[in-house]
Amino acid sequence: MKTDIIVVGGYGHVGGQICKLLSASYFGSVYAAGRSLERAEAFCSRMGGGVKPLVIDVEKPISRQQLERVKLVIMCLDQTAADFAEACLKAGADYVDVSANGRFFEAMEQVKQRKEEVDGTALLSVGLAPGLTNLLVLKAMHALEEVTRADIGIMLGLGDTHGKAAIEWTVNSLGATFDITEEGRTRKADSFTEGIKTDFGDGWGTRTAYRFPFSDQQTLPKTLGMPTISTRLCFDSRIATVFIAWIRKAGFIRFMSFSPIKKLMIHSLGKLRFGSEGFAVKVTGYGKLAGTAAMAEFGLQGVKEADITAAVAAAAAKLMYENKLPKGIFHIEQLFELDLMDHGITLRLTHYEGTGCHTVIPSIQSWSHMQS
Repeated sequence: MKTDIIVVGGYGHVGGQICKLLSASYFGSVYAAGRSLERAEAFCSRMGGGVKPLVIDVEKPISRQQLERVKLVIMCLDQTAADFAEACLKAGADYVDVSANGRFFEAMEQVKQRKEEVDGTALLSVGLAPGLTNLLVLKAMHALEEVTRADIGIMLGLGDTHGKAAIEWTVNSLGATFDITEEGRTRKADSFTEGIKTDFGDGWGTRTAYRFPFSDQQTLPKTLGMPTISTRLCFDSRIATVFIAWIRKAGFIRFMSFSPIKKLMIHSLGKLRFGSEGFAVKVTGYGKLAGTAAMAEFGLQGVKEADITAAVAAAAAKLMYENKLPKGIFHIEQLFELDLMDHGITLRLTHYEGTGCHTVIPSIQSWSHMQS
């Protein structure tokens, strides 16, 4: 009988939170996995027996026998190949991926296009961005009769504690060139350019956010048929945001290719604690309602972005664990919807066979606005 839940990267910043949240419901069935047995054991010793240590190296093949009792695998590490995920699915284990690596999503799309026989459900784009941003775009589509464009704005607090992998991804992305979709056509865009004013709601106000290579803007045109979509980023510190935009415009960002400079910046951001722990997300959908041009806005605010990512992943994992979902590879907006409440949000399944179709994620404030 399949009962085990394996969290790969389970002793890391986000993975540890996921283990803690899931062990409250599935005590003794959750495994914190990674390459270091010492780190896994040290983490599990603080969990009171609810989480067990496990050694797994995703760069090495995993056998069907190793996955015999595994019902669900949650991946918290960045990957570029889909071999490990494919092995899980073929062994009948469901798979949740918390990463936002575009190359990995492309590899999973190739598995899907090959129409490989899989006996599990893979859920991608799980977290804050991608994840909640995808679901807010879906909500904008449901609010309007026709949506021709969606703008996603993300504000992150520099006072928050971010995991090393998240910091490395952010630094590596500052000089990136990536694909965006405009009017159904693909073009190249540079990171931290083409800023626009974005109102993030009460407490944060209007800030300039800049293009950034979040994967939601690459996947949503395919999953939702969105003709124009963009995702932009800013920080709670206006000074930091302006400074990064300036060094990008001045061309100094090219020095980030030098390993010592990159390591210094990653280390500095890891130690940096000015600013707040808050985050805000704003999605604006433009289209028509009753034949008239209309706009639908949805926003979220909270603190500790990594904890919210973990909470979304744990909520989705719990619903997958307790319900039967369609087999195959999906992004979160293809299987879930979002309901907004006064002091939290509800993650709700749209395709399932089971007893429970929704779960509440607290500590998030939401707001919405319609205009025509």
